[in-house]
Amino acid sequence: MIKLTEINKSEALRYIGGGKVDMNDKMNALLKICEKEILETATPKYLYKKIPLKDSGLIIGKSIEQHLKDCDEAVLICATIGSETDKLLRTASVTDMAKAVVLDAMASVAVEQVMQEVDEIIAKENPDKFLTWRFSPGYGDYPIELQEKFLRILDAPRKIGLCTNDNSILTPTKSVTAITGISEKPIEKRRKGCAGCNLKETCKFRKSGERCEF
Repeated sequence: MIKLTEINKSEALRYIGGGKVDMNDKMNALLKICEKEILETATPKYLYKKIPLKDSGLIIGKSIEQHLKDCDEAVLICATIGSETDKLLRTASVTDMAKAVVLDAMASVAVEQVMQEVDEIIAKENPDKFLTWRFSPGYGDYPIELQEKFLRILDAPRKIGLCTNDNSILTPTKSVTAITGISEKPIEKRRKGCAGCNLKETCKFRKSGERCEF
């Protein structure tokens, strides 16, 4: 079980706009309020499953082929902070847009923190193996439509209520799917980069002159 006790406010600020945010007493107070509300509504849930890559049907496109080229196995992962957080975000979007923006950033950071904890769990379970970083459907030329297959393999709709809609968007929205490769030998460390990312045209980090953590 993963329990969130705090949210990285510095990272949330990067989602909002980094150095362009006017940090004053009002903003600090809003960050604390939003953190409290997200922590009160978030119900972190996750699943993961180790699978052989051969004949998995998950190696589609050059991006994932390159990412997993040294791997015979992988771990499929999904995580969500639940539908109550979605309700919180929807309410704020019609009552207080400034608060809605901060809540959205806090929620995005919260689900990433859950995924980071899952990463640690998987690493501890594979102490003699080498792991790639997480790679999600929708990145590079890796089809976002594979999210439905990920969830089906993990039995996520039944186990944790995580589904996709007709546009392959996860519901609840503050959720993530990903694949991590497992290798018997050291893996070349590669950065994602912006050029191949499907989000490059709408990325908040690129618009503010920053980069994401990869």
